[in-house]
Amino acid sequence: MSIARPRPKMDPALGEKIKLIQQDIRDEYLADHQHPWIIGFSGGKDSTLVAHLVFDVLMSLAPHERTREVHIVSNDTLVESPLVITHIAAVQSEIDHAASAWRMPIRVVTTRPDADATFWVNMVGRGYPPPNRSFRWCTDRMKIQPTSRYIREQAAAAGEVILLLGVRRSESSTRAATVARYDNGERLNRHNDLLNCMVFRPIVELSTDEVWEFLAFNPPPWGGTHGALIKLYMDAGAAECPTVLSQDDAPACGTSSSRFGCWTCTVVEKDKSLMGFVEAGYGEFTPLVEFRDWLASIRDDPQRRMARRRNGRLTVTNDGVFIPGPFTLETRQEILDRVLDLEHQMKCKLIEEGEVTRIREIWAEDASMFATWSVDGDRAIAGLK
Repeated sequence: MSIARPRPKMDPALGEKIKLIQQDIRDEYLADHQHPWIIGFSGGKDSTLVAHLVFDVLMSLAPHERTREVHIVSNDTLVESPLVITHIAAVQSEIDHAASAWRMPIRVVTTRPDADATFWVNMVGRGYPPPNRSFRWCTDRMKIQPTSRYIREQAAAAGEVILLLGVRRSESSTRAATVARYDNGERLNRHNDLLNCMVFRPIVELSTDEVWEFLAFNPPPWGGTHGALIKLYMDAGAAECPTVLSQDDAPACGTSSSRFGCWTCTVVEKDKSLMGFVEAGYGEFTPLVEFRDWLASIRDDPQRRMARRRNGRLTVTNDGVFIPGPFTLETRQEILDRVLDLEHQMKCKLIEEGEVTRIREIWAEDASMFATWSVDGDRAIAGLK
């Protein structure tokens, strides 16, 4: 005869902590103004917990009390890790359907970079070398600007907005310093870069273990479980790239810690999260890992770089170090060919048709510009340097 084992339960102390956080959320939501809320939703554990708690609080309110609009805003750089963006889209759909059924004032939104500021347009079109720690051109164009623009639009329409972020003091020493720098001792802190935007960090004092414990024991109020999220982390062995809204937060995206984000990211030495997915059984992503490693390998090849920068100037540092310019047109064509071949091989969309059109327009513009330079002279200078 088998004896039923008692099912584990969430630590009561954590339950009390969560109740206090939910009370804070409730009090702030019911404050005497109608400033809309914007939740920065990366799809990772912390932003998922914030969305979970806010949804719970809205469900606990009477319909006539749910008067303030809540925007759950994700950012798609268009080069997100395929498993991650699929997970985010699934959760967004679940939240949207549940909010509609419950008549919640919730709007699910995805921001994307401008058509002229995407990863492929900048790298393949303009010849920008793949980003590294000293030239991280991607974060501002692909993450900060699209979401910041959406927040500014909402602030302009409403007069002020409140941004809810899943940042926690215990995430890292860098995060703790950032939290301390902006902490005014009040529930809301004014955003340093976004006008008419207040920041609310409801889970700032929770530990990583407490976040996981809550998610493991409490199914999301929009239905289903957090099982897919937990499996995503287990497979990747990674943390998510967070919602980034200022250059101060940018180092969190693409640091030496293993985070899942853009599959093209060359800021990290090795993409441990994408490799983790492959090792967990997603062998179909091996070509993405190989392509990303190839991009990193050609970055500093002098034979693939123009001598002059896009402004036509040669750049030498005070220490006498020559800084090469963009990729040659031949290398850009090779990258595009490889991306299109990769699309065909993997049978999935990696680059938009509009991006290819814009890339070819830039090439035509550059060919005309480069014609005024002595290309052979440029290459000779590059070889001497």
